[in-house]
Amino acid sequence: MKSLLVALCLIITPLAALAARDTCAVAARLASETEGVPKDILLAITMVETRRDGAPWPWTLNHDGHGQWFASAREAEHAAARIIASGGMADIGCFQINSHWHGASFASVNQMLDPVENARYAARYLRHLRAETGDWAAAIAAYHSRDPDRGQAYLDRVTAQLDQTSATLPGNPPLRRNRFPLFHPGDPASPGTLVPRLAGLSPLVGGP
Repeated sequence: MKSLLVALCLIITPLAALAARDTCAVAARLASETEGVPKDILLAITMVETRRDGAPWPWTLNHDGHGQWFASAREAEHAAARIIASGGMADIGCFQINSHWHGASFASVNQMLDPVENARYAARYLRHLRAETGDWAAAIAAYHSRDPDRGQAYLDRVTAQLDQTSATLPGNPPLRRNRFPLFHPGDPASPGTLVPRLAGLSPLVGGP
């Protein structure tokens, strides 16, 4: 009986890993449909944010600039809870939502890690940035940082990912050094992902 259980575990574990490799991409496609953000943008962002062995990985955290990839949602949840309980912050899940700036919009760390909830929140935030800037390229840069250089570097990474899949930004805008004149420069040492920098701007439409 024990040997049978071991054999089942050896089969189930790789299957679970294969399913996890598809989770962020599936969540991105669902968020695209429900929130009206181009699918290719969401797929490229989750790849840039959480790539592991060639695919986005849902159980990913970033703390103090160090990425951590976990084997399961439970492990990632426990690690994130410890970071937050100690007064720290973490970027969480498929789209690396920042716990300090956006945690209040979720009922729990578990919900932040949920790939569908994570993707929908990121899509709504991107849609808000697009409405603010009038441009998907500027929205992608601001998703990461309001600092022009950090934002442009991030946009370059996302655009490179789009190029790998033969996708383009809507309208196929030319690459440029966008100084985002509507943005107030942020602290270049800021943690970046999903951190609002405009005075008086709430983290997300309808957020705290």
